Amino acid sequence: MLEVIGDAGGHVGGTSRRSFLKVGVLTALGLTLPQLLRLREASAASAVRGSRKSVILIWMHGGPTQLETYDPKPEAPAEYRGPYGAIETNVPGIRISEKLPLQARIMDKLTIHRAFSHGNGDHFAAAHWVLTGYLGSTAASKAPLYPSMGSIAAKLRGPNAPDMLPYVNMNDGGFGYHGSAFLGVAYNPFRTGSDSYGNEGLALAEPSSSSFSLAGGVTEARFAQRRTLLANLDKLRRDIDSSGTLEGMDRFQRTAFEIILSGSARRAFDLGEEDPRTRELYGPGWGEQALLARRLVEAGVTFVTLNTGYWDDHANLKGAMESKLPRHDRMVSALIQDLDARGLLDDTLVIAAGEFGRTPRMNAQGGRDHWPQAQSILLAGGGFRHGQVIGATDERAEYPRDNPMGPADLGAIVYHALGINTHLTNRNPSGRPIHVLQGGRVPPELLG
Repeated sequence: MLEVIGDAGGHVGGTSRRSFLKVGVLTALGLTLPQLLRLREASAASAVRGSRKSVILIWMHGGPTQLETYDPKPEAPAEYRGPYGAIETNVPGIRISEKLPLQARIMDKLTIHRAFSHGNGDHFAAAHWVLTGYLGSTAASKAPLYPSMGSIAAKLRGPNAPDMLPYVNMNDGGFGYHGSAFLGVAYNPFRTGSDSYGNEGLALAEPSSSSFSLAGGVTEARFAQRRTLLANLDKLRRDIDSSGTLEGMDRFQRTAFEIILSGSARRAFDLGEEDPRTRELYGPGWGEQALLARRLVEAGVTFVTLNTGYWDDHANLKGAMESKLPRHDRMVSALIQDLDARGLLDDTLVIAAGEFGRTPRMNAQGGRDHWPQAQSILLAGGGFRHGQVIGATDERAEYPRDNPMGPADLGAIVYHALGINTHLTNRNPSGRPIHVLQGGRVPPELLG
């Protein structure tokens, strides 16, 4: 149901300014695509559209622990070391948590940056900073102030294939900071799954592919008739819309019609088309999200984010890690191997990160608290050099010891992989030009 507010002049077609015109636009179309109006016009992307480069961001919402994942300290005192030891990988001299044996076998395809640091322990501020490259929102002021990297990609790159979505977000996470902020709703992600971030069993909501289907009993001929009906509402919309929300709606409609009738997006979302052996490789839950992410980039989506639950483990860390780390290990290793086998890894940057790390010293509840001074980030693919560790922390994983990296640097890596010029600007609501990214550099080790 579309609700349109009357204009400030008082009346529109006999409707008072405090009332709404309710038009069953989606019902008239026979669609179940709630974000129909947010789809982007194909011509909005820049000259880099011919590229097949893409990004899959595995968002570890809540803040993953560095010591139990990619920066173990087996020689540290027990209260720092935690419950697990370290194992060798297939790259001599690189060790990671014993709970990540599958990733240890493919370390030659991975890069670990162990000195990610930004100094803000507020979930909201940190998530906004990491996802956008800009410090802005906080727990006291939660509104997104800057667009996410995915929304920037949606605007400047668009999709990698015709009739495809540019940006998809699964199961939200990130306190809404995966969105477009002042870029406008046209560059928000297409969202699927749950938006609750405390659900330990977070998995892809089904059925996903039905979002791109014609409703029961609606043929393509009836669809075309309803398209004409909707077109007859255009003048009314233009007359009554004073907020700019519907600006460009005709172009979004055209893109939406092409997407739905082509069936490309519907097929990409249909995990039932996958070989059962591939589905078994990924596993259920988080693995299904990763498999869907691979299907989406293969079909032409430029930026995909998926959320693997809540990593804010202030108590009973061992119990939480016993559940999370095997699933994380399986889905990451499956995704990297599958992308590589299909010849997609070099064109697809895979990132596993959260908003910050955890306190090196365990607390009295057997957990770890917020610690933005040190975090490990995993990178793979994207045309970069891998099989290495960049940066290091001290002997207790408290502070970067060398080669620190911040949110702007992560943004620089993402935009470099996508071929986006970070000096380009977008105007915020006050008309001020805002750079795609302020500062940031790609670590030279990735480019070697």
